[in-house]
Order: sequence, then structure tokens, then C-alpha cells
Amino acid sequence: MNQTKSVRSTRTDLRRDITKLPSWLKATIGNASDISTVQKIIRKREIHTICEEGRCPNRGECYANKTATFLLMGQVCTRACGFCQVDKGKAPMLLDPEEPRKVAEAVSLLGLHYVVLTSVARDDLADGGAAWFVKVMSAIRQANTQTEIEVLTPDFWSGKAGAEAQKARVATVVAAKPACYNHNLETVARLQAPVRRGAKYERSLDVLRWVKKLDPTIPTKSGLMLGLGETEAEIRQTMEDLRQIDCDRLTIGQYMRPSLEHLPVQKYWTPEEFTYLGEMASSLGFSHVRSGPLVRSSYHAGEEE
Repeated sequence: MNQTKSVRSTRTDLRRDITKLPSWLKATIGNASDISTVQKIIRKREIHTICEEGRCPNRGECYANKTATFLLMGQVCTRACGFCQVDKGKAPMLLDPEEPRKVAEAVSLLGLHYVVLTSVARDDLADGGAAWFVKVMSAIRQANTQTEIEVLTPDFWSGKAGAEAQKARVATVVAAKPACYNHNLETVARLQAPVRRGAKYERSLDVLRWVKKLDPTIPTKSGLMLGLGETEAEIRQTMEDLRQIDCDRLTIGQYMRPSLEHLPVQKYWTPEEFTYLGEMASSLGFSHVRSGPLVRSSYHAGEEE
């Protein structure tokens, strides 16, 4: 098969994969003007949002509600997780010294009430990017005194230092007093290796555990995506593990395959099943639970404050 036919075949396979989506996963795009306004401001400043990079199905709704999730430190990740659409590479871009100012300016122009800051994994940086989160938070607060800031951080583990160094990086962000500290487990313990390459289940639990020990007043949060082969029993065990370390908030959503190069979907969980799992999470003591097919880590985040 020649290259042209191969590309056409791949596109056909992907279209076929997308058309198999159940009706409850076919979200409306939202208000086109809201999306266009955000895109223009973001592109002009050459900064990034995970809403666009990850093609989040809820971005129109979130923009209309004056919330957005900024992707810091470039759009090239040093890891290659099997589910994520963000670009991967061994030589990430240099940090843009103007990024904190640009993000703060975008927050002002968009009139955002609640901002989520996340980033690609930057294992190439000495502190994994912890201090950069603080710089951006500071810039936003100087220009937008009423804006609440949630962080969704990587695990800050680079493979070059032990747990104490990792904990110090988490402490750097905690000291900046985010409105909420989010770190996603993404999936159950058994599936960590194929899904989250370079990450470990216990290491991620440690991040959330440390946040609570360092500052019990900061709400902690984690997220799960379903459809990768997990069982109900494994989901419950994951919830229990999170509650054991006093994790306050949980999001549960459906994994949707970005391309044929990513992990295939093993199951589409129904809306009724998501409701059931959300009730299970609430019964275990999570103070805030968002559970639904299209729920993502930052979905309606600002409403929890």
C-alpha cells in the first residue's frame, strides 16, 4: 500500500471509530463567538490552553462561564502517555519569560473569574516547573485580584531525584495558596503503566497526601477517565485510596480516543453508570463530585468554591 492510500485508510478508520460514539458523547460545540474570542486572544499572545490543545468537548460552555484552563511551559510534553493528545518530545521548547504576563493579560481581557493552571510534564527542568506555576499565579493575582486560581500539576518527578525533592517541589506550589490543588490519577492502579507512561499510582497519591499535610486548608482533587478496561471494583478501590489520603474532590469522565495512535476505548460507560459511580463517590465522603461522560478535570471547577 502506498503512503497516500495508507493515510486515507487511517483517516477512514478514525472516522469510523468516531461515528461509533454513543449519542450521549456527541456534545454541542457551544457558542461559536465565545470560542472565537478566546482563540484570538490566546493565539495573539502565543500561549496555550488545554481546552484547545486537548480539544475538550466542554470548552464552549466553560468559556461562557468565564473559566478556562491554561497550559503552561509550552505544548510539548516530556512523557508519552497513551491517552493524551498533547504533543510529545525529548527536547521541549525553552520557557517563554513573558508567559506569566501574557497569561495574566489574557485572564484580564477575558474577564475570567476562575482559572485553572496546568502544564505539560517538564522532566527536563530542575524543579519540574514548580516555580513556574508560582510565577504565573503571582502575575495573575497582581492583575486580577478577584480571580481564583486552581492548579492541576504533574507529579514533579524527573527520575533524577528522590521523594524528598519531589515533595519540595509540591511544597513550592502549596506555599502559593491555590484555591484547589488537583493532580489526576487518571486510571486505576492496574492500568497505570500503559496509560500513564512515566507515572506511578503511589507517587501520585503521595502528591495529594503531601498537599494535605503541608496545608490542610487547601482542597485537593483528582480525576479518573473510564473506558480503558477498569472494573467497577477497581474504581471503588481507587476512590477509597483517594479518601484514605483525604482527597476532597473527584471528577469522573469517559476516555475518548484522540487518534488511532492512542489507546483504544474498551468500554463506553453509560450516563446511568456515571450517576451510580458519582453517588458511590459521594457516599465515600468526597465533598464535590462531578461524574458524567463528558466531565473533564476542570469541568465547572469554579462552582466548587
